[in-house]
Amino acid sequence: MTWNLTFFFNSVLLGVGLAMDAFSVSLANGLGEPKMKKGRMCLIAGVFAAFQAAMPMTGWVCVHTVVQYFSSFQKFIPWIALALLGFIGGKMLYEGIRGGEETEKAAVGVGALLVQGVATSIDALSVGFTISDYGAVMAAVCALIIAAVTFAICMSGLEIGKKFGTVLAGKATVLGGVILIGIGIEIFVTGVFK
Repeated sequence: MTWNLTFFFNSVLLGVGLAMDAFSVSLANGLGEPKMKKGRMCLIAGVFAAFQAAMPMTGWVCVHTVVQYFSSFQKFIPWIALALLGFIGGKMLYEGIRGGEETEKAAVGVGALLVQGVATSIDALSVGFTISDYGAVMAAVCALIIAAVTFAICMSGLEIGKKFGTVLAGKATVLGGVILIGIGIEIFVTGVFK
């Protein structure tokens, strides 16, 4: 592979494609925390961006080292994403239906944020196969472009979610939970039945 405009364009497109799940989860996080400050938004978007960069690089390393083990693991990716997002979404749904919670308590914790980061980026492991003919530096640059695109997309998802979260008030947690469960089902269906 050579350094050219096509490389950068394809990397941006990969970033956009991979960031859609993280965008939806960011939207749900914004709905759940409509008074979120910019620093927290940057933290959440940064976590998603870091995972979206790390997963393709992990896949790239796997292709160049232990590809036979990675191939057998790949069939479990949709199941893992469904379980993680279903658990988090179910918890949000339960808390939203149960009611009596302050809006600020709906804020996603560090543990849940890390689980969301893994769940929304685990399918990016397979991008390691796509970029396997890149050298290490090109693969790293591609991963950084994916991270930058993911960061920008997640920031917009958080901002949109915050706006609607203020309007929806008490129902935001329920909607956020439904969105997360829906994303988990979508990843599962497209991963198992592709």
